[in-house]
Amino acid sequence: MNSEPIAVEAPGLQDVLDALDDPDCRAILERLDSPMAAKELSEACDIPQSTTYRKLDLLSEASLIEERTEIREDGRHTARYVADFDEIEISRADDGALDLSISREESSPDERLSALWSEVRTET
Repeated sequence: MNSEPIAVEAPGLQDVLDALDDPDCRAILERLDSPMAAKELSEACDIPQSTTYRKLDLLSEASLIEERTEIREDGRHTARYVADFDEIEISRADDGALDLSISREESSPDERLSALWSEVRTET
């Protein structure tokens, strides 16, 4: 069995800036100290559920959150979202270009399995 972590595609600087500039996205990130479903986030942040899904897509495109599948015994699996970064750093390179660096904590085996399951569900 291969135990290499799943590669996270590097987000574009503009995607990260757009997500962090959005007040609803920031409210969602502030609430994600533990895994939460979209409905829970909608209620906690006082954001309409349809808007919450759009903001979750924006945060996901920026690689700032991770969608995990919570597997339930009754077969009704649910998506839960977690913040997927510890630190974001934007610096200026010698040539004047802006560089983006996102620090992430290493995933546990359970988290990697959940991410893999989410990826399989997306492809089917």
